[in-house]
Amino acid sequence: MTGPRPPEPLLQMALRVEQDIFLVRQRGREVAAGVGLEHQDQVRLATALSEVARDLLRTVDGADVTFALDVDAPTGRPVLRVDLAPVHPLPDGRYEPQSGAVARLVDMLGVVPDQGDTVVRMSRRVPAHAQALTPERLAELRAELASSAPGTALDELAAQNAQLIAALDEVRSHRDELEVLNSELQETNRGVMALYNQLTEELEATNRGVVALYAELDEKSVQLRVASESKSRFLANVSHELRAPVTAIIGLGRLLADSASDPLTAEQARQVGLIRSSATDLLTLVNELLDLAKAESGRIEPDWAEVDLRGLFGQLRGTLRALATRSEVELVVEEPPAPATVRSDEVLLAQVLRNLLHNGLKFTERGEVRLRAERRDDRWLLSVTDTGVGIPPELHERIFEEFYQVPGVTRAGGTGLGLPYARRLVALLGGTLELSSEPGRGSTFTVALPVGGA
Repeated sequence: MTGPRPPEPLLQMALRVEQDIFLVRQRGREVAAGVGLEHQDQVRLATALSEVARDLLRTVDGADVTFALDVDAPTGRPVLRVDLAPVHPLPDGRYEPQSGAVARLVDMLGVVPDQGDTVVRMSRRVPAHAQALTPERLAELRAELASSAPGTALDELAAQNAQLIAALDEVRSHRDELEVLNSELQETNRGVMALYNQLTEELEATNRGVVALYAELDEKSVQLRVASESKSRFLANVSHELRAPVTAIIGLGRLLADSASDPLTAEQARQVGLIRSSATDLLTLVNELLDLAKAESGRIEPDWAEVDLRGLFGQLRGTLRALATRSEVELVVEEPPAPATVRSDEVLLAQVLRNLLHNGLKFTERGEVRLRAERRDDRWLLSVTDTGVGIPPELHERIFEEFYQVPGVTRAGGTGLGLPYARRLVALLGGTLELSSEPGRGSTFTVALPVGGA
C-alpha cells in the first residue's frame, strides 16, 4: 500500500556555484510573494534561504532546492516548504547554521528524512488573509515561475560566447578579427565577474544586517512579553489580596444592617449602607481586574462549539430585561436570521454581549438598546445599538483603554475595565470589536466573528 502522493513542487533548481546563491535568494522571494506571504516574511525567508545555501555550498558542494506547498495538519493552513537536498551527505547527518539567528527567521528549520534521503527543510506559514491557493492558482503560479526565469550577468556572458562561436564559423579565415573578438570577450568577462563579486559582497553585508536586525527585534519582543507578564501577575496578586478583606467588609456590613442585630439609628444605617455600597463597587473592580489579568496572561482558553445564536439571544433577552428599569428605555433583541449558528465559546460570547448591553442600558436615558445579528459572507456581525449621548470620534479607541471613562458620562458609574476586557475576549474568539458613534446620535458596538471560528 502506497502513502499519500507528495504535493507537486512549485519550483526546482540546483545550487552548485556561488552565483546560484543569488538566484536561490531571488527565486525564494518570488515564490514567497506568489503564495501570499507578507513582505517582511518574504525577506525573512529569502535571507534564511541564502544563508543556508551558502553553508551547504561550502560544506557539501551544494544542493537541489525544491519549493512546495504543504498543509499544516492541526490548523489546516497552507505552509510554504523549502527542501535543500545536499549533493553529498551532511557531516554526522546534522546541520547547524553559521548564525544562530537564522532559525528565528522561519517557523521551522532542521534536518528531516525525505523519501530515504536527508534534507535540510525550512518552512513558513501562509497568512490566513492571503489569496486562496486553489489547484488552479497553484498551476498558474508554477507557470509564472517557469516562464520568469531570472537573468544574470553570467547569462549574458554565455550568450556572447554563443555569438562568438557562430562568428568563428563564419569568419574562420580572419585570424586578426578573431583575436580582437577574444580580447573583447575576456575584458567583458572580467567586468562581469568584478560586478558579480561586488554584488555578492553587498548581498552578504545585507544578509548580516538583516539577521542582526531581526535578532534585535526578537530581543525587544521578549522584553515586552516579560513586562506584560509582570503586569498581569501584579494585577492578579493585588486582586487576590484585596478580595478577602473586601468580602469581609461586605459581610460585616450585612450583619450590622440585619434586623436581628441591635437596631441602628437612621444616620448609622445610612453610613453602613454607604460602606456596603462602596465595598460592593470595590469587589466588582477586583473581579474585573482578575478577569483582565487572566485574559492578558493567556489563561483563558475558549471552549469551541457550535453556538445557537437564537438560544443565546433568548437568554440575554430574559436576563437583561430586569435591568431595563426605566420606562423611557426599551430593550429590543431581534431574532437572528437562519442558519443562526457560529463556532465559538458560548460563555465568553455571552459575557461580551451582556457587557455591551449592560453598558447601553446604563448610558441611555431614553429610546432603546437593540441587539441584532447579520450574516455577511463568512462572518457574523453582532451589533448592540443604543440611543444614548454618543461618543466623539477622537475617543473611539481610548474607551478601550483600561480605566478610561468618557468625560461627562461617569455619573453612570463603572470601572473602565469592561470594554477592554470585552475586546480581549473577542480577539480570543478570532474576531474584532469596533465602535461607530457620534455625539447626540447614540453608539453601535459591532462584534465581527468568523462563521467557522478562529
